[in-house]
Amino acid sequence: MAGEIHLGALVESAYERRGDEETLLYEGRRIAASERLDELRRMTGGLVELGVRPGDRVVVCMANGPEVEVAYGAIWRAGAVVTPVVFLLSEAELRHVLVDSGAVAVITSPELLPRVSAAAADAAEVRHIIVAGDARDGLPYADLVAADPHALVPRDADDLGALMYTGGTTGRAKGVMLSHGNLWWCGRCAYERGRDTYDGKPSLTALPLSHAFGMIVTIVGTFIEEQRGPSVLMRWFEPAGWLRLAAEHKVGAGQLVPSMLALLLQQPVEDYDLSELTYLSVGAAPLPAAVRAEWERRVPGAALLEGYGCTESGAVISSSTLDDRRSGSVGRPLPRYQVRVVDAGGRDVPAGTDGEIWVRGPGVMTGYWHDPETTADTLAEGWLHTGDVGHLDADGYLWLVDRKKDLIIRSGVNVFPRDVEEVLLEHPGIAAAAVVGRPDPVRGEEVVAFVAPRPGTTLDPAEVEAFAAGRLSGIHRPHDVKVVDAIPVTSVGKTDRKALRALLVAT
Repeated sequence: MAGEIHLGALVESAYERRGDEETLLYEGRRIAASERLDELRRMTGGLVELGVRPGDRVVVCMANGPEVEVAYGAIWRAGAVVTPVVFLLSEAELRHVLVDSGAVAVITSPELLPRVSAAAADAAEVRHIIVAGDARDGLPYADLVAADPHALVPRDADDLGALMYTGGTTGRAKGVMLSHGNLWWCGRCAYERGRDTYDGKPSLTALPLSHAFGMIVTIVGTFIEEQRGPSVLMRWFEPAGWLRLAAEHKVGAGQLVPSMLALLLQQPVEDYDLSELTYLSVGAAPLPAAVRAEWERRVPGAALLEGYGCTESGAVISSSTLDDRRSGSVGRPLPRYQVRVVDAGGRDVPAGTDGEIWVRGPGVMTGYWHDPETTADTLAEGWLHTGDVGHLDADGYLWLVDRKKDLIIRSGVNVFPRDVEEVLLEHPGIAAAAVVGRPDPVRGEEVVAFVAPRPGTTLDPAEVEAFAAGRLSGIHRPHDVKVVDAIPVTSVGKTDRKALRALLVAT
């Protein structure tokens, strides 16, 4: 079974391999692999009894918890398709996913049930709403895991394993089709790249498991055969709670997005015993240099291992390791992955020259759900066109610059928001910064900066403009600074530039 490229078989074999070993710590519970294995097989039976068939989409919309990973494995074992939804989505966004995917069932939690039920009212294909926890309505999750165990339903590597909806920050969310083989190989390649970092210490997971980054972390974990401690799981990220858990469980590793790291640095990190923390994997968005420098100064014993990927690549394209990293780089491509950096004509550019990042590898999606035209554009010439801008250096390390779609063209000159944000974050009073373009009749676009102050400080827009003017050219510096309480982020912690542009329109 372990040799099959079948995600359900992969999860099952990992639980079998670890037996009675405690593999998960969650809100005071210590859960053994054998307990999860029994629940996995029974939940598969419960789904099959409900009429879930191979290829059916099952939405999982809930905060992190032990049920999420078991639900994923059971859905795969039943031959169905995991369709994860971040629990912070609005009713309208959730409705779009339910209708567009044609999901037959939703697994959720009591606090989300009203929103899920309202969204499902317009989704004709949804036949069951399964609730993990105490709720008066819906089908109890406990009933499914009380069913008789069911055998693995065969699936091929090319069969759809997950339908993951992009964040929709540049438009309506699109369904990314990832096969069993895509996710299996992405997990395998990421494991091979980082296998020397596993040291037997507990890890701390605070990423939403419904995001591509969070899901691939769980898949990578199923490949690990080395000595490893349990995974400490947070229901959702909360900075003081993260630090408390890291110290209490002597955590050695974790995974964060840059906005989470920035929030940790607003805490008194020196007051917590993080002496066992060896490294943090950081991805999903560019890591600002100022945030990296502050972390390295205040927590020097915990390395930041940057990586890069996107939902369409299976989640990971490149990563860093303790023995192979370069500060500021997002690492080298995973084994079996190839990366090109090209100009507007699709021609490879020299090392050190910025261009669009293209990737080819076994984790690259099969396409977008019901969108052959966008699929053809994005997977043209046998390569995934990421829409991200970066460069490869002479040694093969990848450096991420910005999103191609976020590029600002001011008076004919390219301005990358990240370059401006990096400078703004050097200001001692700025906790977070985000830059967008605003249409301008003379210059084409104007550079607008949104800045959020550090606790206990006040920001003067004119002073921030003067600060930037001393460090950036007239073309690149912001000519309009707006002070906000907080920079809006998407449900997975990325800067929400769509929301910022909406603020510009509103004002």
